[in-house]
Amino acid sequence: MDLKKYFADEPLGAKKEFAKHFGITPTWLALLISKKRRPSAALAKRIERDTGKLVTAKDLRPDLFD
Repeated sequence: MDLKKYFADEPLGAKKEFAKHFGITPTWLALLISKKRRPSAALAKRIERDTGKLVTAKDLRPDLFD
C-alpha cells in the first residue's frame, strides 16, 4: 500500500503526528504522499517497520528494494 492509501481513512491530524514521529515536516510528508519526492532508504525502512509493514520499503522505493 502506498502512503496515500495508508492515510485515506486516518483521522484529522494523523499526517502531522506521522511526520512528527519520523522527524520530518508535514510538507516533506506531503511530497512523499504525492510521490514528488522519495524517502531515503533508512526512512523507507523505518516507515515499513512502524506501519507494521502496511507501507513497505518496496512501495516507497521500488528502485532500491525488491
